[in-house]
Amino acid sequence: MSQIKSLFATRLYHASLNEFGSIDPDELEASCFSIAEDDEAGQEWCETEGYPGYTSYASLTDLPWRFPIFGDIQKALDKHVAAFAKDLEFDLADRALVLEDIWINILPPGGTHSSHIHPHSVISGTTYVAMPEGAAALKLEDPRLPMMMAAPTRIKDCREELRSFVYVKPEVGDVLLWESWLRHEVPMNMAEEDERISVSFNYKWE
Repeated sequence: MSQIKSLFATRLYHASLNEFGSIDPDELEASCFSIAEDDEAGQEWCETEGYPGYTSYASLTDLPWRFPIFGDIQKALDKHVAAFAKDLEFDLADRALVLEDIWINILPPGGTHSSHIHPHSVISGTTYVAMPEGAAALKLEDPRLPMMMAAPTRIKDCREELRSFVYVKPEVGDVLLWESWLRHEVPMNMAEEDERISVSFNYKWE
């Protein structure tokens, strides 16, 4: 009797941030806009690098220390990442996964964030602060794609686990986690007026 099973799974963690915390989404959104308005170095970096909208990635490296709400977010994320690491069955020995960096993203209508990975990290993720109607989903790429030179395309309604790209549309307050080697992107924000706001982060093993 023939058997077919799936191998080499790519796991995606999807939960409510407040499953392990109590973060006020309105306060978080207001904090993101306030920080962006005051962060002249971040604004300058975005303009120089041609980054659409705003990110604190290259300017503010200590958000949890500067702003209490980000300290609360870190406490919640620590628990989410620990739960994901348990699902992944990582053998961490006497070391731990700790927050390496955390940053704000404010993507205006028409803005995109091209395909990328997060080198030198173990777990990466995003929690979602504002997702207006038309805001882009997160696009995840099958890591085996470069090896599929001669493979035919899949049928349109193939199973999710067999697709080359998977689009995940989170809601405000959700957190998504994935292993940092997983290539991902944010397609164009098709919202008519409002920004897509998120907070992204990396965890390293130390």
